[in-house]
Amino acid sequence: MLDSIYQKEIDRIKLLAQDGDYGDFEHPVIGSGSIVSGIMLIGEAPGADEAKQGRPFVGKAGKQLDELLSLCKMPRDDIFITNVVKYRPVNRKITSISNRTPRIDEILGGIPCLKSEIEALNPRIIVTLGNTPLSAVCIMAGEPKTRIGDVHGSAREVKIDGVKRTLFALYHPASVIYNRTLKQVLEEDMVALGNIAVENRPKEENI
Repeated sequence: MLDSIYQKEIDRIKLLAQDGDYGDFEHPVIGSGSIVSGIMLIGEAPGADEAKQGRPFVGKAGKQLDELLSLCKMPRDDIFITNVVKYRPVNRKITSISNRTPRIDEILGGIPCLKSEIEALNPRIIVTLGNTPLSAVCIMAGEPKTRIGDVHGSAREVKIDGVKRTLFALYHPASVIYNRTLKQVLEEDMVALGNIAVENRPKEENI
């Protein structure tokens, strides 16, 4: 089912190339990981390393994520990781190309695919990494926009298309690279996530 979902999104992304060069539309990055774990991590969008390797969260941000996941004993292979926007949003200058935050129209454009991923995988826990995926989940749940600084590290229930999910918001792993003061915050939040993941396991997994 994911194959058809991603093919549809890849076809949509190819059409975006006709509108301009504001993204790396030639190297879309789809989700990867366990489709049965019940835990979905949602990032913002691919960066240069992700676009090059075709996988979410590689490079510096991926290294930070792996270190954080180890704190809650949650191997990357045991979760599913995806992004709201499946291509790298860029700013192009004469001599350089840099990442940028997705615009609201890009977020809205990526939501149908993200909704389909959630419906197909039926995760018990949705973990947002940064403000962009948190905003996307709030939009899907019909809730007011929320800032990561106000809700990080705590779980709450949201309804997406009538189905209850546990939402857990985290700062983006890359934030530690630029703001070392967030390192302890992220580490504490990841430990809390690990505890919630254990509490939310199906009963047969806790035997």
